Amino acid sequence: MTALLTLNDVTKRFGGLQAVGHMTFSLNKGEILGLIGPNGAGKTTIFNLINGFYPPTGGSILFKERRIDGLKPHTVCHLGLARTFQVVKPLARLSVLDNVMVSAFSRTNRRDEAEKTALEATAFTEMDAWRDVKAGSLPLGMRKRLEMARALATKPEVLLLDENFAGLNPTEVESTIEIVKKIHASGVTILIIEHIMRVIMSISHRIICINYGEKIAEGTPREVAENQQVIDAYLGVA
Repeated sequence: MTALLTLNDVTKRFGGLQAVGHMTFSLNKGEILGLIGPNGAGKTTIFNLINGFYPPTGGSILFKERRIDGLKPHTVCHLGLARTFQVVKPLARLSVLDNVMVSAFSRTNRRDEAEKTALEATAFTEMDAWRDVKAGSLPLGMRKRLEMARALATKPEVLLLDENFAGLNPTEVESTIEIVKKIHASGVTILIIEHIMRVIMSISHRIICINYGEKIAEGTPREVAENQQVIDAYLGVA
């Protein structure tokens, strides 16, 4: 398999607090890799290290065999790595379409091209009926979907999804699962953080579980679900 994204012994400290410790893993081309663990385990910090919000304290991060640790977020995005955010903050006064167009301008300076990309992204995420709605008035489910549309408008090779299912009702969960599967089928490699176990277990090829910033298990969904350390730290006993 070809590794698109590799973390080698990555550590992040905030003063005396170690948020991520000696994290090593690879995301292979064409894969959906799940990242699970308790709240505060360091999952979103890992995303922030990958996309350039934080520089690592130690270790290296490679995207397509190029070191990206220390690069600015917009540079990482332009290289082909996009993300969504756990706390959704759209440009509230702009329409859904305009929000997505802002992201599309990362790939072009032409308005017509940006609009074409934005229309494709909103159609792909099934937001056609919401294009002219102001983003600030969207219900939570549509705001989460807008996050995916904005990320897709940057035309990524790798997409980092940070809890896009949190707060959704069962119908929205099912429709979002199908959209994530469709994104993957289009050729995008995915690294996903999610707490809803039936989601992460059903769509991931592999899963990594972390606790206190360190990896405690890695394997197939079944292997991770049956791992005693994962059960003790995160899943609990049914």
